[in-house]
Amino acid sequence: MSKLVTKITDRDLDFPKWYTDVVKEADLVSYSNVKGSMIIRPYGYAIWENIVSILDKEFKRTGHQNVQMPMFIPESLLNVEKEHVKGFAPEVAWVTHGGENKLEERMCVRPTSETLFCEHFKDIIKSYRDLPILYNQWCTIVRWEKTTRPFLRSREILWQEGHTMHRTQKEAEEETLKMLKIYEDFQRNILAIPVIVGRKTEKEKFSGAEKTYTLEAMMYDGVALQNGTSHYFGTHFAKAFQISYLDEENKLLTPYQTSWGVSTRMLGSIIMTHGDNHGLVLPPNIAPIKIIIIPIKNTEEVQKITKELKEELNSYTVSIDDRDKSPGFKFADAEVKGIPIRIEIGPRDLEKNVVTLVRRDTLEKIETNIENVLEKVTELLKEIQQNMYDKALKRRDSMIYQAKTKDEFQKIAKEKSGFILIDWCGNTECEEQIKEETGLKSRCIKEDVNIGTCAYCNKPAKHKIYFGRQY
Repeated sequence: MSKLVTKITDRDLDFPKWYTDVVKEADLVSYSNVKGSMIIRPYGYAIWENIVSILDKEFKRTGHQNVQMPMFIPESLLNVEKEHVKGFAPEVAWVTHGGENKLEERMCVRPTSETLFCEHFKDIIKSYRDLPILYNQWCTIVRWEKTTRPFLRSREILWQEGHTMHRTQKEAEEETLKMLKIYEDFQRNILAIPVIVGRKTEKEKFSGAEKTYTLEAMMYDGVALQNGTSHYFGTHFAKAFQISYLDEENKLLTPYQTSWGVSTRMLGSIIMTHGDNHGLVLPPNIAPIKIIIIPIKNTEEVQKITKELKEELNSYTVSIDDRDKSPGFKFADAEVKGIPIRIEIGPRDLEKNVVTLVRRDTLEKIETNIENVLEKVTELLKEIQQNMYDKALKRRDSMIYQAKTKDEFQKIAKEKSGFILIDWCGNTECEEQIKEETGLKSRCIKEDVNIGTCAYCNKPAKHKIYFGRQY
C-alpha cells in the first residue's frame, strides 16, 4: 500500500480524522498561525475558482451584476435592524482602533452585508424605473467561530451573497425560488451532490427574513451540511432602512427584498460526500484537472505518445506527471487528489497499441486502443459524473428514516445516523424539545400538511419535516 494512502485514516473508524487527513494529503489547505483561519492551497483554490466561474456565469445569465461593498460596518448601521444584529452578535469581530487611535465608533468586520446593501439601496432607489436591482458580491466575511474546521467552519469565509430589490412581493418571491433552483441544479449537476430542498422553520430561518429556503446535503457519515440558502425578506429590511420608491402614480411604496448565498463550505461537502479511503474523489464537472497522464519509463516513444495524447485531449484540462517519482507514488498522488481519470502509458502498452485508463470513482482499469482514447475519455467522464451522483443518492436515501411516534423517533436518533422525516406540529417548543432530548435539529420543511398528528407531541400536524445532526 502506498505511503500516501496509509496516512489517511479509515473513514469508518474515525470520520473527523479521515476528513482532516484528506484535506491535508490532497493539498487543499495549510494551517497557519492565524487561529481559526486556513490557507487555501492552489489545488483547493482551483476548485473554488471553478465554482465561482460556473455560478458567476449563471448569475449574469439571469441578469445579476457584481458589486463590491466595504469590509467594515459601523456599529450604528449594524444596529438599524435589531433582529438581524441579534442573530449575528455572538460571531461578530470588532475593530476598535485605527493605528494607535481609538475609533469614535467601533466597526465590525462584515459577517454578512444586508445592512451595507440596504444603506446603498436607500441612496439609489427613487423611482419604479430603478427596479428591479439584481446585485451579487463575491467576497470574504468573518464570523468568530469557537470551533473551526477547514471549509466547514472557519473564521474567515469565501462566499457570494446576492441582494436584490423588487417592486412586488410576487417578483421577490419568484427571485428567491429562482436562485434556490440555480443552487439546486448546480449541486446536483456539477457537484454530483443530492440535496433536500425546503423551507427553514421560524426558529432556524435567517435573522430578519420572512422565509428562508435551504439546500441540505447529507455527508457520508449521515450528518447534515447546509450547502446554501435563499431568503425572502419581504419589506422587513426596507422599512427599517426607510427605503422607498415612487410608482407610476407618484405613490410612495416600499420595495421587496431577497438575499441568497453559498460559500467554500461546498468544498467540504464534496470531500465528505464523495471521498474514500484513498483520498478525494472529484466530480469531473468541477475537477480542476480532469485527466492526468502518467508515463511509465520516459522512453522516446512514451514521451512522444504522451504529448500527442495531451494535444488530442486539449478540450479538457489535462496534466502530465513527469516528476522524478515512482509510478506507484504518482498513481497514489492522482488518487488522493481525486483526479477523475488517469492514463497510464508504458513501453509494454505501446507494444500493444493501448493505454490504460483508471477511473477514480471505482478505481477500475480499462485498456483502450490509442486511437480511441478521446472517445473513451469523453464517455467515461459522463459515466463518472452520473455514477457519483447515483452512488451519493443511494447512500443518502438509505439513511432517511420515518418515525410515527416519539418512541420511534428517539430510538432512530439513538441508533442510526441520517435524517428522520416526521409529521410535525410546527411549534417552536416542540422543536426545542426534540433538540434537547435527541440532539437533532430541524433541517427543513419538506411540505405542508393538513392531516395527521405530530410524531413527537401528538398535536395536529402542519408540516412534514426532516431532523438530523449538523456540521
